[in-house]
Amino acid sequence: ASRRVMAFDFGTRRIGVAVGQELLGSGQPVALIPARDGIPDWQQIESLLEEWRPDLVVVGLPLNMDDTENEMCARARKFGKRLHGRYHVPVEMVDERLTSFEAKGEVMAAGGSRDFGRHGVDDRAAVLILETFFQQ
Repeated sequence: ASRRVMAFDFGTRRIGVAVGQELLGSGQPVALIPARDGIPDWQQIESLLEEWRPDLVVVGLPLNMDDTENEMCARARKFGKRLHGRYHVPVEMVDERLTSFEAKGEVMAAGGSRDFGRHGVDDRAAVLILETFFQQ
């Protein structure tokens, strides 16, 4: 269980990216990629995949609190399928309910900016998605 895993927190305006080692069970934020209506700069994603060479990619699935799926789930799944199709990396979806909420709480607790529109927490949310995956 010493795989390197990369996590994506998919969003329509930003996509957070984190990476970590399964053996350590923790991750670190590596990038905030701007997106236009959920479409990222694929070259930037390709560069990150080349740099980190993950054995597995996980994408957060923002399920509703009652376990049902919503439009963002469909978009996150499509993003995961595109990652797999373009770069031939194995992709798993991970329940990410509340990770953005938790990431915002961490930033505020540390005295950071509350302007989440300008200062995204998506990379921190990606770390939480990664750590959720490691705990499963």
